[in-house]
Amino acid sequence: MSWFSRKQNVVLSIDISTAAVKLLELSRQGGRYRVESYAVAPLPKDAVIDKNITNVNMIADSIKVALKQSGSKLKQATVAVAGSAVMTKIITMDASLTDDEMEEQIMIEADQYVPYSLDEVNFDFEVQGINENNPEMVDVLLAASRKENVDNRVEALSKAGLIAQIVDVEAFAMEQAFSLLANQFVDSIEGQTVAIVDMGATMTTLNVLFDGRSIYTREQGFGGKQLTEEIQRRYGLSYEEAGLAKRHGGLPDNYTIDVLEPFKRAMVQQIQRALQFFISSNFNRDVDRIILAGGCASIQGVEQLVEKTLGVPVYIANPFVNMTLSNKVKTQALSGDAPTLMIACGLALRSFD
Repeated sequence: MSWFSRKQNVVLSIDISTAAVKLLELSRQGGRYRVESYAVAPLPKDAVIDKNITNVNMIADSIKVALKQSGSKLKQATVAVAGSAVMTKIITMDASLTDDEMEEQIMIEADQYVPYSLDEVNFDFEVQGINENNPEMVDVLLAASRKENVDNRVEALSKAGLIAQIVDVEAFAMEQAFSLLANQFVDSIEGQTVAIVDMGATMTTLNVLFDGRSIYTREQGFGGKQLTEEIQRRYGLSYEEAGLAKRHGGLPDNYTIDVLEPFKRAMVQQIQRALQFFISSNFNRDVDRIILAGGCASIQGVEQLVEKTLGVPVYIANPFVNMTLSNKVKTQALSGDAPTLMIACGLALRSFD
């Protein structure tokens, strides 16, 4: 199972989050990417809990719905496991070794790096570059995850009629997608520390990048589900009705002041807390800009509130700004879903490595 770049044909990207399955197909013409198709299909409430798949059949059914909506004909796909399910480590190895020799040596020494029995683990490695202290050595990124984390995702794709070509890691996919955002900034991100806050239904993931490379990831339990549940409680709706009302409106006049504003303030506190954890984790560096991703990033006015409270420039993630769209893709719908499609976009970029 390949986690890092191997040359391959175009693959369909499938991002399985707590609340939805997101599907994206990109192509490339010259230097430009084109969105061929995309779809977002909701997941039943407990199909994924804390990024762990609890019901493979429910996931497969939602993937089938997304496939049908998108009209994509691709069968090869890429999927990601959550950062919390993956152990990564930088090790140094002799620069003269071939890939096969490296793999052999890692297998022999893996029990030093991986706290599980090797037959319970999927792993992959990628050479990062020459070691700065010793030019005869290279830094190698080793990524390992328990097989069940990978197998559940592969099985869900298989039951939906897809073949898992690549299993990636969400943090690496986010890093890939960030390369598209970096081109949108007027000034260079060289030497800058950028925080991507991905706030989904139940989980907020902070990815911090320095010079465009991921240096820190942290997950904390907070997301849009809290807002849905508060709407449900306050207005006597079912969970599904509350979710629809949250997205499409139609709630009483007091909703904004009594429910939405307190939730936005809670979001800002969560972001502040996540950044404090990063700064206190021996990094001691301030963040130069913040990018908001995930479903909660679409809440009206949230970027202004974060910027005002934290005093750091804030942007809403949209990796599709410089892409063309096929006639199957509705511009307005894609623009609304863009912040939730960062991981799907990073996965789709693996076709062009």
